[in-house]
Amino acid sequence: MNAFWITFSASIIVLISIASLPLLNNNNNNYLRIADLLNWRSSSSCLSEEVADLLVTNGTIYTSDETLPFADSMAIRNGRILRVGNYSSIKKLERTWTKELNLDGKIVVPGFIDSHVHFIPGGLQMARVELRGVNTKDLFVDKIRKAVANVKQGSWLLGGGWNNDIWGGDLPMASWIDSITPHNPVWLSRMDGHMGLANTVALTLAGLSRNNENPNGGAIVRNNDGEPTGLLIDSAMKLVLSHIPEASVDERREALLRASNHALKRGVTTVVDFGRYFPGSSPEYPWEDFSDVYKWADLSGNMMIRVCLFFPMETWSRLVDLMSKSGRVLSQWIYLGGVKAFADGSLGSNSALFREPYVDDPNNYGLQVVDLDDLYNMTLSSDKSGLQVSIHAIGDRANDLILDMYASVASEKQIRDRRFRIEHAQHLAPGTVARFGEQSVIASVQPDHLLDDADSATKKLGSERAERGSFLFKSILTNNAQLAFGSDWPVADINPLKSIRTSMKRIPPGWEKAWILSECLCLKDALKAYTIWAAHACFLDKYVGSLSPGKYADFVVLSTNSWEDFATEFSADVEATYIGGSKAYSIRSEDKK
Repeated sequence: MNAFWITFSASIIVLISIASLPLLNNNNNNYLRIADLLNWRSSSSCLSEEVADLLVTNGTIYTSDETLPFADSMAIRNGRILRVGNYSSIKKLERTWTKELNLDGKIVVPGFIDSHVHFIPGGLQMARVELRGVNTKDLFVDKIRKAVANVKQGSWLLGGGWNNDIWGGDLPMASWIDSITPHNPVWLSRMDGHMGLANTVALTLAGLSRNNENPNGGAIVRNNDGEPTGLLIDSAMKLVLSHIPEASVDERREALLRASNHALKRGVTTVVDFGRYFPGSSPEYPWEDFSDVYKWADLSGNMMIRVCLFFPMETWSRLVDLMSKSGRVLSQWIYLGGVKAFADGSLGSNSALFREPYVDDPNNYGLQVVDLDDLYNMTLSSDKSGLQVSIHAIGDRANDLILDMYASVASEKQIRDRRFRIEHAQHLAPGTVARFGEQSVIASVQPDHLLDDADSATKKLGSERAERGSFLFKSILTNNAQLAFGSDWPVADINPLKSIRTSMKRIPPGWEKAWILSECLCLKDALKAYTIWAAHACFLDKYVGSLSPGKYADFVVLSTNSWEDFATEFSADVEATYIGGSKAYSIRSEDKK
């Protein structure tokens, strides 16, 4: 009835308007006015109903929304989801101008949210020496030999991704590459970002010798004679990093574009970016990238995926000032997340902080890379200012220290929705896993790290200790806590489908069976950890994370049309990625190149 009266009223207005026109005036403007009024009449009849720009039909749509987990169709308008359901209900929203995407039975999932990346460093690394997967000393040296041949004398040779565990465990030394890099300083970071190798030219340039003492929260690796081997751990890395010329604005902008294209190919539509912030690096870098790169990309129309930015905790007051002026949502592309700090190092660098010593290094318990009093005070100030707090903790002692601190901070203020995060939460002492649920702390974890760490954890911690407390994904969920999945790119590659499979199968390279079978996840939990739970973990669940009415239409079309095969064999690839209902990547476009 309402639609009838709207239409009737519009018709009367049109007739009155026509009658009021001078009959002898053939001015074209009058015809334009009539056309405008007729168009208004046509559109006004639709004002009281929903109309779609795009219909996505004939698929198996997994929504990550418990109110309607599956559908075969959805309607999109102005980049947001209008309705999700069966084809007949969605078809009612179609008009002559509505486009339709027929999925031909393919599976659709929400756009993946990578909960932990270093996005611009990842893009920079794509243009540098890539040492990921190098499994022998000879191949390591050969990679550097080929790379330095293309670098001007005196220029830095940069790269990373090496993992000594896959070539037997021997740590690289400057002497491996000194003879082939006599005229270039070299810095090669380990895959985890907590250790790096400098050649002798770089050590000399940094003024680093046997006389240097270990800085707080770091270590200079030395030979039996006390001379530096070239390896620096955690905060000691700043001794060399401070001498490396910063990447130019243009290089970092190119890195963002490169990283965005790479992410879209893998179905990632949102990332939580912890920036160029590692132990030993400048806390100014993430702020420079925010102003020089992200704001530029947003204003110039070069943003391709959504980003939630975290900043170094020591700059918390600066973030508070920014949020007070701009709010948390800067655009549909850029969100201000919170602050991050480090509690310890990494397992691979023997700098993760444990209650018991490393089996292969009996006098070493790892590194506490920050003063706890300082960390507590910064966390308390950040929390009181309403910022979300996220802290890196890998070893069991580091996780306990942060959980203790979170409990203390929460007790000093009224209960509110804090969503404290621990990044990595890889190794937990008995009883610790229950605290995540009790304290409502989010475990932001990276499944693919277990592929790299299964062998080394057994060697460094002992098999019983490693299997008791490593990568306890299922136990965290069972104890009423929440997981958020990510990659830690460029430490591991951005590849949600691979990470989901890892969390379900837990079979490291060269293994025939799962590492800690009881911790394997089902497909739905793994998908939620990369979608709606990941969105909740960074306060973006109102905007993304599920295919629900009102949210952005970010979704991924997969190459399979069998949910059963997907859930058991998990053999699927990304066929297309859509952001705001627009195609951002298609494998068919790749085939044409």
